[in-house]
Amino acid sequence: MMKVSVTTTKFDLTDAELRQMCQLGVDCVDFGTGSSFPGVKEQGFPDLDAVLKMKKRVRSFGLDANRVTLPDLSERFMNEDDESELELENSVKAIKVFGEAGIKIVRQRFAGDTYNYMTKSYQARQRGGAIARGESLGFQKEPYVTPTLEEHEKWWSRFRAAYADLVPACEDYDVNLGMHPSDSPNHDTPFGGLGYRRIMDEFPSKNVGYIYCVGTRAEEGGSPLVLNEINQYGRKDRIFLVHFRNVRGSLPTAGAFEEALLDDGDMNMYKILLELRKVGYNGCLNPDHVPMMEGDNPDLDGNWAHSNIGWSYGSVGFAYSIGYIKALLAALVEFEG
Repeated sequence: MMKVSVTTTKFDLTDAELRQMCQLGVDCVDFGTGSSFPGVKEQGFPDLDAVLKMKKRVRSFGLDANRVTLPDLSERFMNEDDESELELENSVKAIKVFGEAGIKIVRQRFAGDTYNYMTKSYQARQRGGAIARGESLGFQKEPYVTPTLEEHEKWWSRFRAAYADLVPACEDYDVNLGMHPSDSPNHDTPFGGLGYRRIMDEFPSKNVGYIYCVGTRAEEGGSPLVLNEINQYGRKDRIFLVHFRNVRGSLPTAGAFEEALLDDGDMNMYKILLELRKVGYNGCLNPDHVPMMEGDNPDLDGNWAHSNIGWSYGSVGFAYSIGYIKALLAALVEFEG
């Protein structure tokens, strides 16, 4: 049975936050920031005792730790600067820590996997004045230069070098390595449609797969693309986590997109759920990038000022999204009899 998770951008969650998650019916916590774990700033990778204590505390509220994030691979690593290989070594050590702690899904972030300069970010106002993130190709009037094919291939060579070490570590510790698509999915981004598929082609290990973001992929091709990719990746058992969110428009059709509440975007989210069920997905659904409703506060990260990525105590938008997903899951059980 599918479950519900929420993302936190911090490590230390208060009792009130954990209680509210429990009260809303959240099942799991996804830790979205690798640098938030104790030990990363001091030694480059998480402290095992701290991770174990965190997991025990989260479980005491009836929740569990679902997905964690490895220390970032920065521009230093991607450019092969001096001593940059230490970053990769720390990510491998982090996998060992999380594996020993019994946490099954990790994500590795790579610098340069998005070209956000290609779009203009704006504040979209939707139903009742709800505020959401918008991105437009047409409103971006500043000149920019995108990577050449040679630069793109050099970036991929560094990606392959990293995965060549990360994947065996994940296999040894029975950890799944999930990749999020490039957000926004602008042309030639490494983890747009073609590059995203390439990950599985180049690393066919069963421990290599996806943090499949429904909203991000819809930004590239709408519902048909999302349903096709869920079928493609899901029946191969390569979807480890789903970011379950809705959008309006797409870059190819409208030259722009806006994030939306689950019932207020272009996609029928129940159809998405049915496709996930059809391919046997039984992981978590995460209500990611939630628009701000009355009473909510903007995300602390300025890059996402018009939506909330991380869990926010008392967020009306998160509460609404969690309840909507729970209702869809209940309807799915009744539908299947």
